[in-house]
This record gives sequence, structure tokens and C-alpha cells, in this order.
Amino acid sequence: MIPTIPQSATTRTLRLTYVVAFFLFLFVPLIVVVAFAFNDAAYPMPPWHGFTLDWFFADGSKERTGLFFDQDIQTSLWFSLKVAVSVSLISVFLGTCNAFLLERFSFRGQQALSVMMLLPLVIPGVILGISILALMSHIAQFAEDLTGFDPDFLRPGLVLVTIGQISYIASITTLTISARLKRFDVSLEEAALNLGATRWEILLTIIFPYLKPALAGAAMIAFLLSFENFNTTYMLTGSDAPLTVMVYGRMKDGATPVVNAISLMLMLVSALLVLFMNLRKSKNDQ
Repeated sequence: MIPTIPQSATTRTLRLTYVVAFFLFLFVPLIVVVAFAFNDAAYPMPPWHGFTLDWFFADGSKERTGLFFDQDIQTSLWFSLKVAVSVSLISVFLGTCNAFLLERFSFRGQQALSVMMLLPLVIPGVILGISILALMSHIAQFAEDLTGFDPDFLRPGLVLVTIGQISYIASITTLTISARLKRFDVSLEEAALNLGATRWEILLTIIFPYLKPALAGAAMIAFLLSFENFNTTYMLTGSDAPLTVMVYGRMKDGATPVVNAISLMLMLVSALLVLFMNLRKSKNDQ
């Protein structure tokens, strides 16, 4: 639509109605969740019983335990952070290797490899989790039968959750880093070679600094995707439940507004990370 062409009142009204309805659809559920994090009631739903901060700061003395004093939440948060950091680091490393493999080399089956690398993105998370669980369980059982040693890390737990998340997040980091590497001016590399630089010196002083925004962006995306993942994580988790699985368990057993408080904190952290990424992008574009 060309902005300079006059539009009828009906068109403008329909467009405004669509925009308002779209944003209401997006934000009203979030606003409701945030509002009832401060509701002075034992359940996260209407009616409104008054304002309180108990669901954040209550220490358990009034039969209420807030977010910052709930040991189970803090433990599951620590598990989620450990998994998210591990997934981010490994996924960025694998994504960087994959990006160089796909963009700097030519070999038979390269196109097929590129397509196969994207398959985890279109497989439902539950199916991916079940597949990895079945494969690792069979490997663990075979290893135990063969050697008598039980590889516990292949059983449901944080290690298996990390492996499962990497299986699809590495594809996303690969796409992010490949897009940046594809725009790299190879003449800079050739000039450095002509001036006597080694391959490692070029990699460390020219290519990696150029890829730095993509590496940082890929790491943040991987962290957020790992931290909020539920489908794959639920199928692979053991007794050490990450935050998303723990919240799901509480919702099944009858949730309190502590769940709303957790949701509010996650929204704030995610918003801050996205804001930080946008600020870095604006700074790099200048």
C-alpha cells in the first residue's frame, strides 16, 4: 500500500481496529498474569482481594512463601541457568564450526547436509525429546550390558536435557552465524595472507571480530530458547527439574500466585536481554 494515496475512512478504521485487536490479543494475557502476581489471594485468578508483595518476599512465616524465599524455585532456577549456559556455549561453538563448514568448503552432499541440519527445527519438541530419550536409553543399556558400567549421564537428567536442547538450538546458531559469515569480504583475508599473516592470525584478528555481533546474538538466542524450553526438556528431565518443568508441576497440583511472580520475573529478564541485543545492534550499525 502506497502511503501517499488517500485512504477511505473505512480502510483507516479497519486498519486501526486490526492493530488494536492484535495487540490486545498479545498483551492482555500477559497483563492479567502480571496483575495477579500482586493479588492477596491463595490462587492466581479473580476476584481481586487487594495488593500484596507476599508472592515475592514472604518468608513462610504467614503460611506463604514468596519467590525469593522458595528453595525449590531457586534450585530449579539454578538448574535452568546451568543448562542454558552450557547449551549456549556448546551451540555457539557447533554453530561456528557448521557455519565455516557450509560457507567455506565445497564437498559432495553439502546441500543434503544443509537440509538435514534444519530438520530438528521442524520436528515437534515432544517427538524430538522422545527420540533422544529412546536412543540414549538404548545406548546406556547396551553399554551396561557390554561393560557392566551404567552411564548415568545418558539417563534422564540435566545432561540429557542439555543434549536434547543442543540438538535443535545448534541449528539456529548455525543459521545466525552463517548469515553473518556469508557477508564477509574474502578480499580482506586474501590481503592479510599476502602480507604474511597465518590462517590462525586471520581467524583471530579479522574473522572472529567480524563475527562477534553474530556470536553474541546467537549466544543470547540460545540462552533464551534453552531457558524457556518445555516440550523437549519435560521428556528428558529426571529428578533435577529445571524451572519450566517445576512450574508445570505446580500448575498441575494447584498453583499459587508465586507462578505469576515467576512469569513476571522471566518477562523482565527476557525484555532486558532483547533490549540489550537491540542496543548492541544499533551500536554496531553506527
